[in-house]
Amino acid sequence: MCLTGKYSLLAIPLLLLCSAPALAQAVPTGGPPADRTNTDRIRQQQMSNREWQLRNYGTEPNAPKDRRQLDALMAQTEEDFNRILTLHNEIARMLAASKPIEYTFISDTTAEIKKRASRIQSSLALHQLPSETPVAEKPAELDDAQMKKELVRMCNEIRNFVTNTVIANPNTVNAQQLTIARRDLESLIQLSGHLKKEASKKRPTTALAVN
Repeated sequence: MCLTGKYSLLAIPLLLLCSAPALAQAVPTGGPPADRTNTDRIRQQQMSNREWQLRNYGTEPNAPKDRRQLDALMAQTEEDFNRILTLHNEIARMLAASKPIEYTFISDTTAEIKKRASRIQSSLALHQLPSETPVAEKPAELDDAQMKKELVRMCNEIRNFVTNTVIANPNTVNAQQLTIARRDLESLIQLSGHLKKEASKKRPTTALAVN
């Protein structure tokens, strides 16, 4: 598992795609097929937990007003979680391949991560409180090696957020973990935004066709 300061591009665990981040974990390498009944039961429980989270974390005027709005918000939130996990895995595979950085891919991917993470932050009312917000540091320009290091850090932040107790098990009440979840999500939003800007500077420009 990657650790800040001591990272390995080959050690980023892929995150299992599921209906909710409660099952985010290293992809299994084998074993008997999952029991379908049990899988459906887990999925139903996760959906109920996510509904509880949306009902309790949602705040006016953004809280869902009726069942239809709640269902739509649940579906969008699950889609955002799963898409972020997919993008995490795509970045992890790219880094593990030890190939030159594809800046167009990084620019597009980090932009989508920022957009979806920001929407999760709004939907679940996970904005940091003023007392929790650290003094912002001036972002630095990144060379290829630094970009890879920051991409590893972003993958770790995604994993930290989706496996946080109050996110993985939405009916958990834990003030300390909630503060950490807010911090990790805000950090992910800021970092992905910075990486998008840096990657956009280096993405190849499309040559104009010569008539």
